[in-house]
Amino acid sequence: MNFSNLHRASFIQQLTSQEFDLLVVGGGITGCGIALDAALRGMKVALVEKNDFASGTSSRSTKLIHGGLRYLKQFEFKLVRDVGTERAVVHRNARHLVIPEKMLLPIIKGGSLNEFSTSIGLLVYDLLAGVKKGERRIMLDRHATLKAEPLLNAANLLGGGLYFEYRTDDSRLTIELAKSAFANGALFLNYAELKGFLQTPSGKICGAKIEDKTEGGEFDIRAKVVVNACGPWVDLLRKKDNSLRGKRLQLTKGVHLVFPHSKLPLQQAAYFDTADGRMIFAIPRNNITYVGTTDTVYNQEIDAPKCMRDDAQYLLNAVNSAFVNVNLQVSDIESTWAGLRPLIHEDGKSPSELSRKDEIMISESGLVSIAGGKLTGYRLMAEKIVDLAAKTLGKHYGKCKTKNYLLCGGIFEDDIAFQKALKDATMLGEPASIPESKVHEWFFRYGSNTQKIIENVASLSSAIKEPETLFNSAEVKYAVEHEMVMELNDFLIRRTGKIFFDKPQSEKQIPLLAEMLGDYLKLTPEKQTAIVENTLREYVLATTL
Repeated sequence: MNFSNLHRASFIQQLTSQEFDLLVVGGGITGCGIALDAALRGMKVALVEKNDFASGTSSRSTKLIHGGLRYLKQFEFKLVRDVGTERAVVHRNARHLVIPEKMLLPIIKGGSLNEFSTSIGLLVYDLLAGVKKGERRIMLDRHATLKAEPLLNAANLLGGGLYFEYRTDDSRLTIELAKSAFANGALFLNYAELKGFLQTPSGKICGAKIEDKTEGGEFDIRAKVVVNACGPWVDLLRKKDNSLRGKRLQLTKGVHLVFPHSKLPLQQAAYFDTADGRMIFAIPRNNITYVGTTDTVYNQEIDAPKCMRDDAQYLLNAVNSAFVNVNLQVSDIESTWAGLRPLIHEDGKSPSELSRKDEIMISESGLVSIAGGKLTGYRLMAEKIVDLAAKTLGKHYGKCKTKNYLLCGGIFEDDIAFQKALKDATMLGEPASIPESKVHEWFFRYGSNTQKIIENVASLSSAIKEPETLFNSAEVKYAVEHEMVMELNDFLIRRTGKIFFDKPQSEKQIPLLAEMLGDYLKLTPEKQTAIVENTLREYVLATTL
């Protein structure tokens, strides 16, 4: 049975007919990581998500698997070491999604780092993170720094440091984790919202009451351990458990802006100072350049954070100060996204000073909640939770196996095997007249599963003649049959990122894509209309300031 909502009725029947060792609530990177770890150790696992997988913070990060260089300034050496070391692990396990990226750190007069502290900081970073020799830091003089990125403002430039981070697609990484866990026996359901907890007579949690948000109705899932991995919504579940006391979340908002590459034609990703002492990323990616992030306290509606004009102006001012002759305006913004960080509140600390360390909270009823942490450290967070669950269950499940587990789509033993698979996929697409650029786009999205999309092209080609329509239909078909897509937003935001990185082109395709999705899911005309309306609302959210 595929990872598809075409089997939704069967999934619900399986969820209600047995008791699970572990029920994970929340389908972001942390929840899906927990499900995979637990499934690999032999636990009976279920996961529910009230919207789509990765629909919260896990699709709205800076999209970097990075070691947290700035946390050196806060003396969080263990955090830097842990997430720095994890970069190589996550890259090895998903080579198609985690790509080494050279990052330029300009050194400016009056900036937060001088030449000496930058050199020492990057050296310590390399040592703590165990960076391999070919990716260790290189210090550049002023001339070499400008050669690396000519758009840098030379007025106050002293030099720079060149080091490596890893670019990723956060939501795709989450989806591949979910598919991998499913392949190892875990059951998943999106658009399934927790409405309350099941409890024993003594008050211990023994499951949850779930609402099916697609067809309506409620059902129960019984489980020995329930984990609250809901990111920004963690405290809302703790309220349902009547256990919101002691430590609590402090949400902060991070905003990113996307520009056509022609408006910000960087040739080098950069991590640069702002006037108020923060640091901002500017990352060229295909035909766009995106910039972020902000870090402000957030106390508003959790379900729909958005970029406000003040957020955008802050980033515009920072970019226009760091780079010459760009003069970006609000009108140059192609799309935006805003995400919420579920950090642990600490009295007297500003948002940027709050620790990014994860925190586990266990209530009297037995609810296990996890918050904080970073995208890069998801695997370590999952390991802690599954170790704890195993101890609670009182059964020996063995040690964590995810460190060397190659994720779905990333089954490549090394870089040589990866390059060969890319070449093979390109050749496989030739008989179907699929351009090399399209195969490469798919390969860096789906990895070894690109073959299935190419097979879809071949099977659909007799009925669909226009190439772009054919390619879109083949990709939508794969997303429905193998990635549990239910809404067009699932496809455009969390499976492909088109709403952020190819907004003008994908906006034109909304009606046709909705029709394709409706055909594959056998939706009514009314539901297809609702899907288009939902998608258009999301496009407005991504651009309205």
